[in-house]
Amino acid sequence: MATVDAVLAAVHGLAQRRWEHLPRALDFQEGNRLLREHTERLLGPRPRDRAVRIMVTVPSEAASDYGLVRELVARGMDCMRINCSYDDREAWVAMAEHLKRAKRELGKNCQLSMDLAGPKLRVGAMEAGPEVIKLRPERDDSGMVLKPARICLVSEAHASAGASAAGFVAIPMAGDLGALRVGDEIDFIDARGASRQMVVSGRTGERVEAEGLRTSYLASGIELRRKGTDSVLHVGRLPALDQYILLKEGDTLILSDKPDLGRGPEIDEDGQVVRPATINCTIPEILGDLKAGEQVWFDDGKIGGIIKRVGASEAKIEITQARPEGSKLRANKGINLPESDLKIASLTPKDLEDLEVVAAQADIVGMSFVRSPGDVEALDAHLTQLGRPDIGILLKIETRQAFDNLPFLVLAAMRREAAGVMIARGDLAVECGFQRMAEIQEEILWVCEAAHMPVVWATQVLENLAKKGMPSRAEITDAAMGERAECVMLNKGPYLCEAVAALDDILRRMQGHQTKKSAMLRKLQRW
Repeated sequence: MATVDAVLAAVHGLAQRRWEHLPRALDFQEGNRLLREHTERLLGPRPRDRAVRIMVTVPSEAASDYGLVRELVARGMDCMRINCSYDDREAWVAMAEHLKRAKRELGKNCQLSMDLAGPKLRVGAMEAGPEVIKLRPERDDSGMVLKPARICLVSEAHASAGASAAGFVAIPMAGDLGALRVGDEIDFIDARGASRQMVVSGRTGERVEAEGLRTSYLASGIELRRKGTDSVLHVGRLPALDQYILLKEGDTLILSDKPDLGRGPEIDEDGQVVRPATINCTIPEILGDLKAGEQVWFDDGKIGGIIKRVGASEAKIEITQARPEGSKLRANKGINLPESDLKIASLTPKDLEDLEVVAAQADIVGMSFVRSPGDVEALDAHLTQLGRPDIGILLKIETRQAFDNLPFLVLAAMRREAAGVMIARGDLAVECGFQRMAEIQEEILWVCEAAHMPVVWATQVLENLAKKGMPSRAEITDAAMGERAECVMLNKGPYLCEAVAALDDILRRMQGHQTKKSAMLRKLQRW
């Protein structure tokens, strides 16, 4: 309001007309003070030498590895985030206890945020693939073997021990492995009918180590014969290969509400499609909310389609976006329906059960799949019933409906003592279009600043650094842009601690250049 008032005053001055300031409009200083106050209520006291907080989504190891949690707090984590889509209650409580201990030992503040899973719409299970393992030696460019395929034969009862052997492919076996000796040759006919051989190279406890010089495919039940003897072993039950459906532009995909396993298309002898590829989804009741002409996206926007027809138990989808060579759709991949008015509740029965732990442990509860003020009011009622009217809420803006209703969601959340908004840029980009994402995140920042409500900048921040140990140039710039929010979220990865330290450094440097939408125009320097 102060900005609008200032602009109107300037325009009236240019027109040589009198302008009376809006009554009771907050000035810039008061607006900034309110935003800082609301941020502290939700995210805790401002860290030393840095205005923007750092939120970190911790991995499952945080439940058993206290050292990891302690190092994250020491490196600059201001809010630890637990995603209740993963792990269980026992693990969440262990993570919370580790955080309490780290705060005591380090004398630092760190809030705990727990995200409810919400009704995540995903592709259902696929038909099981063949039970086959490929064994392949490493070759140079001319085809010469550099390293043989390394195999670890273990009895089915000790299969887990073989799986832990570094560099080996573990094969569960039915039969007695005790007679095998170093140097023994083992002959077998692989799954393709090819004659192959492996040679025993060593033994380690219950494991028999072997090497193969030619590519082979081992399947469940295949016979392995010790050369020169009558000794026969059989390959035990191998895990089925993950199946996928290969989809190209113009293909038809059936989304069914039946619990049948997903499967590829049925093709007749002439190569004609008799039955299109079919999948189900984790929330089959959404089928009744779909309409012809609406968009559907799979796997974070990698595959797109248009709903052509909706029947009593299935929807027919025409694939309109995929790679030229086809895109693979696997089980458990996300489904986005940005144009559909889904009637499913934002709080699932699991969420309501998880809220009991959240209310007992957390400072903040993250609400997934929020779309309307009624969703916020429902969460508020449950938290009050659990005796936690004081707990902060964080609204995850991840759907087009949530973005369209943002002002109303913000007004509903402002009734609580502490509230904020998370820009869930991954799902939101799929829902609203990648081209619009930059514009949309700006609008969310504007609306929330006008409401003096803190914002969490989330999704894929320093992702390459956290996962691979080396950041890209683009993601460094993206992390720096997070200075305009009140908090920046990092996701889990092997190099998470390094990512926290890097983000801490980036935010400290940037705060001299930028505060919210305002450039500070500080003195330039070389280093």
